[in-house]
Amino acid sequence: MGFDVPKDAQRFDEFWIYYLRQHAKRGTRALHFIGTAITLLAIMAGILFSRALVAILGIVLGYAVATSAHFIFEGNRPVLIHPLWSVQADLRMLWLWLRGRLGDELARAGLEPRSN
Repeated sequence: MGFDVPKDAQRFDEFWIYYLRQHAKRGTRALHFIGTAITLLAIMAGILFSRALVAILGIVLGYAVATSAHFIFEGNRPVLIHPLWSVQADLRMLWLWLRGRLGDELARAGLEPRSN
């Protein structure tokens, strides 16, 4: 499969490889991890302290950090074809990185073998 994902992709696996290729550079992934962490912490804080505004602002800030990576490092646009799959892929990418297994997935996508 090339770098283009059909808008009517039927399976997450098809989208996942495309998503990884759109996040090929370490700087892009790093800012995504930071943005995701901001978002998750803000959501937890918003729930813990019953402050919806904290969660909302955290989501906006986290998204802004992650999105900026595409323009700063990657030179592409954020993946918005499948918004729910994008969130799922972002969380999966973070989880794999935390477990030290992202390098295998990057290699499978034809990117930086065995690096996180």
